[in-house]
This record gives sequence, C-alpha cells and structure tokens, in this order.
Amino acid sequence: MMTLFYILLPVYVAFCLWLGVRILRKAGFDGWRVLVLLIPAVSIIRIWIFAFTRWPTLPADIKQDL
Repeated sequence: MMTLFYILLPVYVAFCLWLGVRILRKAGFDGWRVLVLLIPAVSIIRIWIFAFTRWPTLPADIKQDL
C-alpha cells in the first residue's frame, strides 16, 4: 500500500504545480512563481499576496478593489 502512495504522491504534486502554473500565466504572472508553493509557510503568504495584487491581464475597465 505504501508503494502506491510513493508512486502517486509525485504525480499529485506535479499535477498541482501544473495547475498553479496555468493559473499564474492566465493572470499575467510568470509561471516560475509556483515553486513557492513547495515551501509551506511561504506558500500561504504568497497566495494572499497573489489574491490582493493587481492582475496585469485584466482589462482596464474592470475595477480591481483591493
């Protein structure tokens, strides 16, 4: 059973990182920032910063309330 865990864990981590890269690129940021998610305490802070910064790809007529 543990063998299956050690096989599926890297697949799950890679999938989550891939999703993060897609979200960051769609928001207009560099995809390399997803590597911060691998550091537990920093990832929580970084997600908050990401949520409240201005996203470059949004049209100018959309109001970004911060």
